Amino acid sequence: MKLMIVLGSGGHTAEMIRLVDLLGARYEYCYLVAADDELSVQKIKVPGAVYRVMRPRWKKNTLLEVFGRTLLSAMQALLALIRARPRAIMSTGPGPAVPASLLAKLLGVKVIYIETGSRVFELSTSGRILYQWADLFFVQWPELQRKYPKAIYAGRLC
Repeated sequence: MKLMIVLGSGGHTAEMIRLVDLLGARYEYCYLVAADDELSVQKIKVPGAVYRVMRPRWKKNTLLEVFGRTLLSAMQALLALIRARPRAIMSTGPGPAVPASLLAKLLGVKVIYIETGSRVFELSTSGRILYQWADLFFVQWPELQRKYPKAIYAGRLC
């Protein structure tokens, strides 16, 4: 079974690399990474195709710029999903994860979301969006599981 792993900057990548380590070689992997994020690609331990997408937003972008960048990122993610044909997409919520996960859901690909461990009491923006759409929604703190009943608490990744 092929899994698409969405990598993001910093902690998002560390958590997903840890998860791939835990899942092991029984799965085939491919990776979705922001086009400017070479560091995340360097941290990949289990090989797989790498698909690049535009980062949907930077903090300095205007709302109009974020809208345009998100559309472009979504189109790139759609091409990656069509080429890779994963059975599931997994992320901890970096920017490219939301449009890619929503498109994956439309294509019948299972969406597995793991709220980043830095979120103890409230979901991130990505988490709030994908809570309604994810087939499996994990949190890394029991406080969040009590607040969001659909969430699954299975411990910490890092």
